[in-house]
Amino acid sequence: MTYTWSQTHRRCLQVASSLSSYGIKPGHVVSVVAPNIPAMYELQFAVPMSGAILNNINSRLDARTISILLRHSESKLVFVDCLSRDVILDAMSLLPPNTKRPSLVLIADDAEAAESSVTRDFCCSYESMVEKGDPGFRWVQPRSEWDPMVLNYTSGTTSSPKGVVHCHRGIFTIAVGSLIDWGVPKQPVYFVDPTNIPRQWLELSLGHSSRWWDQHLSP
Repeated sequence: MTYTWSQTHRRCLQVASSLSSYGIKPGHVVSVVAPNIPAMYELQFAVPMSGAILNNINSRLDARTISILLRHSESKLVFVDCLSRDVILDAMSLLPPNTKRPSLVLIADDAEAAESSVTRDFCCSYESMVEKGDPGFRWVQPRSEWDPMVLNYTSGTTSSPKGVVHCHRGIFTIAVGSLIDWGVPKQPVYFVDPTNIPRQWLELSLGHSSRWWDQHLSP
């Protein structure tokens, strides 16, 4: 599976469009539980494009901890990789009865398999959101550079998980700062991952600024 940057841009707009059609608005939290796959990478852009706040959840966490994060963040929608399906359903079952449950979207490598695997627990599949979205969607600009963009949590190894919010200005500053600090040359490619997507400096900056790298890229 290979996507050009032009295709990636279009797919991100389509997902952002679908998120908006699902009622996701600026200030809402959208969570993601997935490893280093194309959908995970696209969501780093698509969620902010919809005006929502991105919450990357470490896929190694147990159901109890994930349920705490979903409840505290008041997540409206969760993208779930098929490998994390069981732990997410367990986490949902641990939410208090009076808690409004987020909608679940299933991510799978095979679009047809994803559709056949969608049950009453999931509202749709990731690829169906891509297909139904508008590639001409005008992404939602932040009203201020201080508007929240990313919500991250610690893994809760010593106590309950603690959250931190990054704004658009902060993410941009860290990304550009990393580019300058590393002396990155023009069009570098650090490595190619198993999905055959060239990962350039942008991905590394994304990871260091939003903690995605530590949570989702394992040796």
